[in-house]
Order: sequence, then C-alpha cells, then structure tokens
Amino acid sequence: MNKITRQISIIRNLISLIGDNPDREGLRETPRRVLRSYSELFSGYMYSDIQIRRVLQKTFTETHDYDEIIVCKNIPFMSFCEHHILPFQGVCHIGYLPNKVVVGLSKLPRLVDIYSKRLQIQERMTMEIASMIFSTLKSRGVGVIIEAEHLCVACRGVKKVGSRMVTSAMLGLFREQAETRQEFLELTR
Repeated sequence: MNKITRQISIIRNLISLIGDNPDREGLRETPRRVLRSYSELFSGYMYSDIQIRRVLQKTFTETHDYDEIIVCKNIPFMSFCEHHILPFQGVCHIGYLPNKVVVGLSKLPRLVDIYSKRLQIQERMTMEIASMIFSTLKSRGVGVIIEAEHLCVACRGVKKVGSRMVTSAMLGLFREQAETRQEFLELTR
C-alpha cells in the first residue's frame, strides 16, 4: 500500500469513527479533498529554519541609516491549534528597529504564513516569528503581537464566541527600553 492510499484509508476511518459512511455519495471524494487541503493548510512544514532565514535575506542597505521603528501591522493569518486541530485566526503586528538593513516588506507576511501553516499554539508562534527576525536581521529590537480567535474556545468546551487571545514577544530594545516598547504598542493600535 503506497503512502497516499494509506492516508486515504486513515481519513476514511476517521469519517467512520465520527459516525458517517465514507462510501456515501457526498463523502466518496472527501479523503482526497482532505489530503489536498492539508497540503495547503500545513505547508509551513515544508520549510526548515535555514529556508525560513532565506526568506528574510532580501534586505536593502540604501536606507540612509534609517533607525526608527518599522511596523507591518494587521497581517491576517489562520493556523490550527495543536491540541484540538481546530482553526484559530487573527492578525499579527510586527515591528523592528533596523540595524543598517531593512527587509523587503512582503517578507514579514510570508514569515507569518510559514509559521501559521503548522499545528501551533499562539504563544510559540509569536516567539518563533520574533526570534527569527531578531536573529536573522540582527535588528536592534523586535516586537510581535498576535491577536486571534480560537475555534477550540468558540465551538467546544467553554463556547465563548468572540473572545480573543493576545500574545506578545519583545526582544532587544523593545524589551529593554520602555519608551521603545510603548512606541511600538501605540503604532499597532
């Protein structure tokens, strides 16, 4: 049995496990659709740390020594809770203090996409994004704020629709200097 056949069999078993018939007309093609869907939804696993660092390597030095905070805010994302495999979605705000180079603007949303396309917890995702930017760009400071609604909270357990979790990671001058952190927080409101 090849890999795809095994995966289809597993999904068929899951359909049976939840109480439906995988041979029913509406479900016959579902296992293949789920496999295609999962390859897109969890595409973040295709990237190693080295490949992620390459995403951030498109930098520009002709910045005339720009040394103020750069912010990319309201970056939408969707991820999946690693505890229930249910979606959570929201926005990510990223700010950094450049150290002689600035990164191409599209690279920050791409970084969010990579980390969000994995089974995740929001706290880890926040720190992964911040740490990767800080270490790769050698920036003087990084701040990341993620605000998201989790379906595992909204549709099961406590069933609190509309509640949002906010996480932050502050590195370098964003952690060490209250005024820098405050400026970043004001820029992301």
